[in-house]
Amino acid sequence: MSFGNFARKVRDPALPYRHRVSALRSCVQLYRPLGFQATLSFLELRAGRFQHDETALLNALGVIEESRAARQDEIMAYVAMRREAKRQGRRNPRQGDPNPYTQVRWYWYGAPREAARHALLFWLRRRSTGLQPLMTDPILVELRQCASLCLEHDGELTATERRLLAPRVKELEQHLQLWDLLQVIRHIEVAAGLR
Repeated sequence: MSFGNFARKVRDPALPYRHRVSALRSCVQLYRPLGFQATLSFLELRAGRFQHDETALLNALGVIEESRAARQDEIMAYVAMRREAKRQGRRNPRQGDPNPYTQVRWYWYGAPREAARHALLFWLRRRSTGLQPLMTDPILVELRQCASLCLEHDGELTATERRLLAPRVKELEQHLQLWDLLQVIRHIEVAAGLR
């Protein structure tokens, strides 16, 4: 089923409430810029405890629809730009051209830094604990330090801190291949304003 169909189910007061909450979770399954659990957590932060409150449920749906619509607008603008570039004979995108389809650009539209900070906090509290046996690995220790530094300053790093953090993040990216950890790097970059 599509995002729109699930969204209609969330809004349908004739459905049992648990089915409406399940439909919201299905929306998140289809659009989860922070990862499934972190996106649900961010929705709860922005809208309230939607599992038991109808107003919060509808607010959560509004929050995720707004972000998704902004992403779709960016995709449509990219399609128009590429169409025009092809018409002018530039068949391949240039190196620096923005491309909303690349994983590098996956973030929460409308509140990217706030969402990235929330996702980092979520990762540090919940996800990184599963990596405890591996946390002696210097790369993971460094990743955790970068995430902590970013959160410590609420993403507002000085120019010096940004200059120091940027190469560390790039180096970590080259060493890590796990999707979950690469996503953490993206959150650090967005939260710190490096992207």
